[in-house]
Amino acid sequence: MSERVTRSQTGKTPRKSTIPDGFVETPGTRRRSRKSTANPDRSSSPTEEEHVPGSNPIVDVKQGAAKRANGHLNGAPRGRVVDGWSEGADPKVDQNPHFDFGGSWGVSAMMIGFPLLMWYMWIGATYYDGKLPSEPSMSWTAYGKHLFNLAYTGAFPSLKAWVIYWTFLVFQAILYLTLPGVYSTGKPLAHLGGKQLRYYCNGVASFYTTIVVALGLHFSGLFKLYVLLDEFGPIMSVAILSGFLVSFIAYPSAIYRGAQHRMTGYHVYDFFMGAELNPRMFGWLDFKMFFEVRLPWYMLFLTSLSAATRQYEDYGFVSGEVGFVLMAHFLYANACSKGEEMIPVTWDMYYEKWGFMLIFWNLAGVPLSYCHCTIYLANHDPATYAWSKPALVVFYTTYLFVYWVWDSSQSQKAKFRHAERGQMQDRKTFPVLPWRHVENPEIITSKSGDTLMVDGWYKYARKIHYTCDVYFATTWGLITGFNSPFPWFYPVFFVLMIIHRAYRDIQRCREKYGDAWKEYERMTPYLFIPYVV
Repeated sequence: MSERVTRSQTGKTPRKSTIPDGFVETPGTRRRSRKSTANPDRSSSPTEEEHVPGSNPIVDVKQGAAKRANGHLNGAPRGRVVDGWSEGADPKVDQNPHFDFGGSWGVSAMMIGFPLLMWYMWIGATYYDGKLPSEPSMSWTAYGKHLFNLAYTGAFPSLKAWVIYWTFLVFQAILYLTLPGVYSTGKPLAHLGGKQLRYYCNGVASFYTTIVVALGLHFSGLFKLYVLLDEFGPIMSVAILSGFLVSFIAYPSAIYRGAQHRMTGYHVYDFFMGAELNPRMFGWLDFKMFFEVRLPWYMLFLTSLSAATRQYEDYGFVSGEVGFVLMAHFLYANACSKGEEMIPVTWDMYYEKWGFMLIFWNLAGVPLSYCHCTIYLANHDPATYAWSKPALVVFYTTYLFVYWVWDSSQSQKAKFRHAERGQMQDRKTFPVLPWRHVENPEIITSKSGDTLMVDGWYKYARKIHYTCDVYFATTWGLITGFNSPFPWFYPVFFVLMIIHRAYRDIQRCREKYGDAWKEYERMTPYLFIPYVV
């Protein structure tokens, strides 16, 4: 067997690196022999690729418009395909396109259907006591007009909603640019000769500042948090429209500036998936990082916090169920913040482009459709959905245990990636959990020299963190009971989405790692749940 299972020796002596013009060069300049132990200058993970400087021509993105003939760009022969880019070819063109979501027709249906679904669920939650909107006596035409009138009158994007929503976005941008934080380094970008973007990460300071300001506004009376519930419909409409507006600006802007990357040539599909890979403002505010960490999860947490303030004002207490979703959403938003420096090497940062999918999903989809568990609890008397105290104890304790697995597994993987580059940071951010890092983990080295960590939680199941995510989503629905379908939208949607994402990831890993991935599958046969599946 050509693959070797060894112990990593990473994390011993971090290397320093220079940072010219916002980039750093990829640590390491050559591949090591497979006979050696893990290379501390190599990046690795089941979803990482690495370009070795000097092994191929470095293609300037400004050459993207150059003519390609017989697989050559400026005389340089094409090489292997790395993240959709063929070495030596035009980085603006996807050389190995895969059309997800049903291609142009599928993404068109999603761009039309999902906003309509969001309004439909809001109508049911608001006007039909959480039930599916049903008017059997109406014709389909009359029914459509009826739903439109409800959405128009109750969810019209008022000026107040625009001010609330965009004040929050601008406030978060100011925090991003001004509060203290740490620096992190992204994955080597093969089409830029292995260069890496630097990221400024101050999610922890931003999150806790947001909480302090929100509570200050609430208790001072300047802005009661439950206004977010009272104005939920209009704010949701503003978020939907904002998703389209930002997308319509981002796509032509990237093309006008020549910043497009890995385009398929199918404009609808490219609009959905995005044109630009690393959009930034002021050279520092990274839009993908900003949108993914702060906007959706902070808004989701604030919605649950607003439900707690409303319930306390109406009943004089906060129910165990509302407390549970508040805890759950706090932990998720806090985890995204405290682990922000680990996000730059993830799939969303180094591969996904900034298009409608990421823009709309972070501005509207996540914060205003995942929150229906909170909306249901806020709209109903606590007595109608109360769980027994023993049941609530089970909810809280099992959630905290699964959270530990999820948080520590993500940390193990991310710290391994950073340690192999000599860039690991050991931050003491709350909550500091045990087994965050595996010393000298067991790894598999592929024929190409890429490595896989097969230790820690990942020696028990290859996608164990996805299992935790599914558990989170399921409990967010289960805590509300079964009287409304809308809190169950997120669990059902998430399971389908995570299965699709796992399939995409496995296909890429099999293509990239070859026999090494097969060896990992042999060593760890379970995908989601150890000893089960």
